[in-house]
Amino acid sequence: MKKKFSKHWKASKKPRKQRKYRANAPLHIKKKFLGANLSKDLRKKHGKRNIELRKGDTVKIMRGKHKGKTGKIQEIKIKFGKVIVEGIQRKKQDGSKTNIPLSASNLQITSLNLDDKKRMKKLKKGVENTESKGKAKKSKNKTEKTKEKSKK
Repeated sequence: MKKKFSKHWKASKKPRKQRKYRANAPLHIKKKFLGANLSKDLRKKHGKRNIELRKGDTVKIMRGKHKGKTGKIQEIKIKFGKVIVEGIQRKKQDGSKTNIPLSASNLQITSLNLDDKKRMKKLKKGVENTESKGKAKKSKNKTEKTKEKSKK
């Protein structure tokens, strides 16, 4: 595997190639890895289960030492796949405080930053899709179809 990056590694079953794909991916692809689940009320409202994180979103930490704490996203480090949340800090040996980088998979979005028009458009698509699913006609199974044919 001499190549630095190939989009075809995504389809590979081999863990080694999957790790290489994620590690060497360009930033526009790495950004897509930084998504988190929406809270239950946001799922109902927007018709989506997860969405990419943005600066300004309010998130709840679901795993780790700081489980249950909430805060706004202060910074997203796409290169490292980490998220910095306001108020989540650790004390260093010299007494100063530093931010803790968290993995996006350990977060849940509780409120969205809706300043971006493109993001609003994406969320509206999800709502339209769920509405159309509810109105879709129920297909008949084979037994019902055969009964109708026999009646004719």
